[in-house]
Amino acid sequence: MGAAVNSSSPSKASIIVDFFKHTPHVDFMRWRWFFVWVSAALVLISLMLFVVRGFNFGIDFTGGTIIEVHYARPVQLGEVREALRKVGFERAVTQYFGTSRDVLIRIPPENGHGASKLSDRVFKALQQKDDRVQLRRVEFVGPQVGEDLREQGGLAVLYALIMILVYVAVRFEWRLSLGAIIALVHDVIITLGVFSLMQLEFNLNVLAAILTIIGYSLNDSIVVFDRIRENFRKIRRKSVEETVNISINETLSRTVNTSLATLMVVIALYLVGGSVLSGFSLALIVGIIVGTYSSVYVASSYALMLGVSRADLMPVKKEGDGLSARP
Repeated sequence: MGAAVNSSSPSKASIIVDFFKHTPHVDFMRWRWFFVWVSAALVLISLMLFVVRGFNFGIDFTGGTIIEVHYARPVQLGEVREALRKVGFERAVTQYFGTSRDVLIRIPPENGHGASKLSDRVFKALQQKDDRVQLRRVEFVGPQVGEDLREQGGLAVLYALIMILVYVAVRFEWRLSLGAIIALVHDVIITLGVFSLMQLEFNLNVLAAILTIIGYSLNDSIVVFDRIRENFRKIRRKSVEETVNISINETLSRTVNTSLATLMVVIALYLVGGSVLSGFSLALIVGIIVGTYSSVYVASSYALMLGVSRADLMPVKKEGDGLSARP
């Protein structure tokens, strides 16, 4: 007779379903020091990349020429890029501008070539492919404008972090606030490190993705902190570390569900969004992965290191509370 099948052994599918339906029991805080050092190493490597390799800033930050052309028929962006590549504009960025017949071309600054000469070269190259193409407008973005945009973009990130620091400190407690800010800075630096390492173009779309990552990572940290505060008031016989562990496990399925759902959308955007949105979507992919990790290990771990306790999150008793209970 054949061996009997052990129906009691769980399948992989049932294990996955069980994870999303029931609260897991993972001792995250047991490994917190290991991951704190891993995060510190990644941040240090990213900072070194900023100094050694720098960033590949796009036209938005370096200046350049913007050219808008109109075709009589719908045109493929690949055809436009190939025509520009043949005359030496390999770094030109092309995108549709409203319809598939209107194309916006961004060209980095070139020494010795003004906007008018560049536009003439571009227009002649496009006319060789389609003599009915029309030149709609030509604009030049100076280096000073790009420098101002870099400064304003950096200030936007700084102001966002300051406002988040104040918000979390008011809503929760200053130790949790610092833990959240450390996690946000950690996420931003590592995401920027990936762009510096791969020398991907850093433009306004990527800056918008960085600000989005800050909001996304904060949302994950707030969910965990809210559960920590709730459990501090409800669970009295557990240590601080055990209470934090319980809180992370109780919110883990929600965190993973949200991250997976968002990742599926962003990965689809990366695959079919074209070169214009590739930087934006890649920054979000890296930021979501790192932000999910940091909400578990970085934010909570640093809050523990700073000495957050049950007494810090207990509701403040008002004067006169309990007077009526006296005999």
